[in-house]
Amino acid sequence: MAESIEIISWNVNGIRAVAEKGGFDWLEERQPHIVCLQEIKALSEQIPQNLFSHHFSNITVNSAEKKGYSGTLTASKLEPIYSDTRADIDIMNEGRIVEHHYGDIALFNVYFPNGQKDEERLAYKLEFYERFLDYCEALRREGKKIIICGDVNTAHRPIDLKNPKSNEKTSGFLPIERDWIDKLLSHGYIDTFRHVHGDKENEYSWWSYRFSARSKNVGWRIDYFFISDDLAESLEDAFILQEIMGSDHCPVGIRLKI
Repeated sequence: MAESIEIISWNVNGIRAVAEKGGFDWLEERQPHIVCLQEIKALSEQIPQNLFSHHFSNITVNSAEKKGYSGTLTASKLEPIYSDTRADIDIMNEGRIVEHHYGDIALFNVYFPNGQKDEERLAYKLEFYERFLDYCEALRREGKKIIICGDVNTAHRPIDLKNPKSNEKTSGFLPIERDWIDKLLSHGYIDTFRHVHGDKENEYSWWSYRFSARSKNVGWRIDYFFISDDLAESLEDAFILQEIMGSDHCPVGIRLKI
């Protein structure tokens, strides 16, 4: 019998800071099956031991080589049959990927690079995008179904940010970055939030800490769940939890039957 599971993704922008503020308490009530965190900015030994309840039987941490930077963590009630951190994609050792396989499903928790620093960093972001998609496509040829979640660091369409016109030349909304999301979708992947909610407006997942952006809802939708189209009929819901505080991002999630 197919089981309905919930997966949450959240860029926490520092797992220790969120934990100190009790920012994970809501998970105890919600009880998702899998939680995928990005930008944890911590080594395994720096993560509070009591951060999550005992309900998660598997916790995988991929810390960046550079201390206090980047990093991903996946906590799961389900036992994966395979795990990896894809150093062949994350060639700068920035702790950007946790890959888990659950039966015929490959789940990716990814903190995609930010391209705002300079042209070199933008080029790395685009190369990372391409290496990642190539790997996902190789898995699909092997018969895997794909779930991709995390901070993609790009808003796809004008509807996905408050001020598209003024950000057309800003990394995160450059045509070349948005083109990659178009390419991803053209390869048979689904933006789960848009699949469920259509062109619903003012739904964002990141807000600048400046200018009271969050209270004014001047934001960007840069955190996503993409699924391969062979999981479309399994998708039950996709959501953005804008009420959850503690980071400059809010959690996003999906429910699906597997």
